[in-house]
Amino acid sequence: MISVKSMSRKSYASDLSDREWELLEPLLPKPQKRGPKPNANLTEVVNGIFYILYSGCHWRSLPHDLPPWQTVSTECT
Repeated sequence: MISVKSMSRKSYASDLSDREWELLEPLLPKPQKRGPKPNANLTEVVNGIFYILYSGCHWRSLPHDLPPWQTVSTECT
């Protein structure tokens, strides 16, 4: 498990707590053993998704300390 609190960026009100991540992580698909490695930390991608839902901002308006909007958007589809 990746600790949400150990990230080196400011936290947002929409960020998942460690407890919330523990509950959500088992519900997410496991990374494939073959193929390309993920471009971003899954915790940060999920935090990006929740940031958009919480703030109502446009994809391209994600803060720069979250993964790029293209990465977050791709993970949603």
